[in-house]
Amino acid sequence: MMPAMPDADSRGTPPLSALRRYFEISLYLLLLTSVVTLISTGKLDAASMLAAPMALVVKGYRWWRGRGPELSHRAATWLVAGYFLFFPLDLWVISRGLAAGAANPGLYAALLAAIHLMLFGMIVRLYSANTTRDYLFLAMLAFANMLAAAILTVDTTFLIFFLVFLVLGVSTFVGLEMRRSAQGTSSPPLEAGSPAARRLNRALSLTSVSVAVSALLVGTVIFFLIPRFSAGYLGGFNLQPALISGFTDDVELGQIGEIKKNTAVVMRMRVEGGPAAMQNVRWRGVALTTFDGKRWANATREHEQLLPGGDGWFLLPPASPLLRQNAIALRYTVLLEPMATDALFVAAQAERVSGRFTASRTSYLDLDSTGSLSNPAHNFTHLRYEAFSYVPAVPPPRLRNASTVYPDSIQQLYLQLPHLDPRIANLAAQITARASSPYDKAKTIETHLRTRFGYTLELSGAPKADPLVYFLFERRAGHCEYFAASMTVMLRTLGVPARYVNGFLPGEYNGLGEDFIVRASDAHSWVEVYFPEYGWIPFDPTPPSDTADKGWLGRLALYWDWFELTWSEWVINYDFVHQITLAQNLQRVSRDWTERLRVSVQRLHRSSIERLKSWQTRVAGARYALAGALGLLLALALVLRGRAMARLLGRLWGLHISSSTQMTPRLATLHYQQMLRLFERRGLTKPPGQTALEFATGLPVPELCGPVAELTHLYQMARFGAQSADRQQMSQLLGRIRQLLRPRRG
Repeated sequence: MMPAMPDADSRGTPPLSALRRYFEISLYLLLLTSVVTLISTGKLDAASMLAAPMALVVKGYRWWRGRGPELSHRAATWLVAGYFLFFPLDLWVISRGLAAGAANPGLYAALLAAIHLMLFGMIVRLYSANTTRDYLFLAMLAFANMLAAAILTVDTTFLIFFLVFLVLGVSTFVGLEMRRSAQGTSSPPLEAGSPAARRLNRALSLTSVSVAVSALLVGTVIFFLIPRFSAGYLGGFNLQPALISGFTDDVELGQIGEIKKNTAVVMRMRVEGGPAAMQNVRWRGVALTTFDGKRWANATREHEQLLPGGDGWFLLPPASPLLRQNAIALRYTVLLEPMATDALFVAAQAERVSGRFTASRTSYLDLDSTGSLSNPAHNFTHLRYEAFSYVPAVPPPRLRNASTVYPDSIQQLYLQLPHLDPRIANLAAQITARASSPYDKAKTIETHLRTRFGYTLELSGAPKADPLVYFLFERRAGHCEYFAASMTVMLRTLGVPARYVNGFLPGEYNGLGEDFIVRASDAHSWVEVYFPEYGWIPFDPTPPSDTADKGWLGRLALYWDWFELTWSEWVINYDFVHQITLAQNLQRVSRDWTERLRVSVQRLHRSSIERLKSWQTRVAGARYALAGALGLLLALALVLRGRAMARLLGRLWGLHISSSTQMTPRLATLHYQQMLRLFERRGLTKPPGQTALEFATGLPVPELCGPVAELTHLYQMARFGAQSADRQQMSQLLGRIRQLLRPRRG
């Protein structure tokens, strides 16, 4: 905690009052949380990420030491005014340079410049604050920082910081209002550190948490109920998406290997059928046709524009009938993270795709000659789409007997080769010397590379003049790009049409979220071989890499990933379709629960009847069961209320069994006590310090005063006056009082 700051508005307030200390601590933590939230987005420059928190730490230390403001209001005003002169330079030069490569450099630069201005103004005001108005301005700047963070990211980390900020915000404004209300009061403020101050701090903390949680719950309900007609919100537009190279029309060998060193999540897949349906499935991004010895590219950049049908599906060219008969139908949903590529990732032989790929009403996709899909609007936002594919699963005998007559267009494009070292063609011929069909040749080369070569991501040293020669004849180890490129080139030297494909492996299955987590490290390259009757069939010559068990930390990460998936699905991409789905789910769940409750009640009713019948049968068959049960109830009553029952029976015995016609002191006492018990049952109890006559004359019901006063007089004469009284008269008075106290039925 930090000591209080001097305040010109708090005239006569002790500098260490508990309320003021609580408010200033809350404000400091609020500012710190807002700055840390901005830093956690990862979108700020290094100077901002270091200067702002360091300034906060230094100021917190000085507050702890009891130091006052370092700047006067006049100096602070001049500093802010001077920064406005620097702002154009920041906007057009510094921030513009930092925004290079962003989806919208102008917008991103403006946002960075505005954040720089807010952080500078916050620091200057923090070092000059000494009034309530200054503190309120700092709280507003903290809120502005959170808004900027919400624009920069929609990650689940922001949600955690937002919850902390919400609690601190409520705490700060509650403390501010109480502090303002306490100014000028005559009662002395609580001293910081006292027991009363600690109780106040606990009460304010509990109140802040309760209000924040209540506001969050109400806001959540409102969020899900407000009609929505477009997906996502401002934070869904990622101004600086993660750079993922290797999925364009021009890829250099080695780019995929660099991606594989990154473990960031790039997409999540939900597949109907789960892991059982994912045999030999890879997420295809881009296929490349032309090789110059170091780079893969597409010979033609022509694209066909696809428009959605009336049902919202983009229809792709259908697979051949033979492939459909020998394929696995796969339907899946893709949740794609913002990426600096326009490629859409689908399983092989995709037939249709559905999704909202642009913010405008007109949505379209591009399809190139290799069957690769791309999004003209680019994947700068969290993108959700569905797709349906026929994943090839053709039996080897059918591929072995496939035709070897290739169309001219296929031969011209997919048999292209640069000038090669003759050893590559010789190696391909040597490996496939006993292979008679294109399928056997492809399978033989695939097996040779998978079993005779090693897998590694460490390819240090200067770039080689001929990377395939270095891979095949010197290093004999590499990553997927070198395996796929080598197999494609060797097949082409044998006259077998083949192409190079970049995409992703299936990823890690999360049983909790029932989705596949695809990371940048799952980036992969493989080969597609052409068979005239079936189309393009995938082959993968890359040997499996060693994957170590992640242990309990890895399993714990799956829970966090499930939370991120839920956050992305039901918050970031929450739209009208999700609302309909949510309403249908709630209706179905409520109907199911109602039916279960009805069945449970009926089952309980039948079970109770059967138990009662069984108990009745047992009681009827037992000779002493009823007597035993009555005896047990009597014993239980004696144990619980034995003394009270004995006193009651004694009074009744004395009242009704006595044969004396004269009123003895003991009998008069019993009558009077019985009257008091009647009043106690009606909620009227005679206080111990009140005399009997005072009780009789102070009754709230006038018609009771006479009988009660008369019975009280007879009771006092019999007990204290040594005079006899008529027992029958007292019994009649007691009966009349009982009748008057009896509730009347209207």
